[in-house]
Amino acid sequence: MSLSRDIIVRPAGPEDSAEIRALHVRAFGPGRFARTAYRLREGTEEFSPFCRVCRIDGQLVAAVRFTPILIGGRDGALLLGPLAVDPAFANQGYGRGLVGGALEAARGAGIALVLLVGDEPYYARLGFRRVPRGQITLPGPVDPERLLIVELVPGALAKYSGLVARG
Repeated sequence: MSLSRDIIVRPAGPEDSAEIRALHVRAFGPGRFARTAYRLREGTEEFSPFCRVCRIDGQLVAAVRFTPILIGGRDGALLLGPLAVDPAFANQGYGRGLVGGALEAARGAGIALVLLVGDEPYYARLGFRRVPRGQITLPGPVDPERLLIVELVPGALAKYSGLVARG
């Protein structure tokens, strides 16, 4: 009996859509659509070059989406999310691995920063920190303690302020 697993990480595409939606249901439940970050993604392209999936033995176990956004009218930024990991594979590093690889791809493509609404203890391991209160706002309710940013270009955050909009 072999214990090795076939793990594949690759860009996400339309062929993954149905499985990603099913993963979101398992990971987040029905309340996910009410969140401000989901509202921002409505009407945007489902896949950017930075979206990733992880499959183990053919099964989709993790997926992350990155959506181009404008911050105060300035481009060069992405919104991370959702990051979904099948509950059976949670806390094994698959989500962090997807995000880390995608951030490197975004950095290589000249993206200046990535914004998200999430848990600082989890995302701090990937370089995220809180946005200074009031510097960046979303068009809906968001706990400012959960608004996080990572600079892919050093000093980029100083050039961004204002309302987040679809890119």
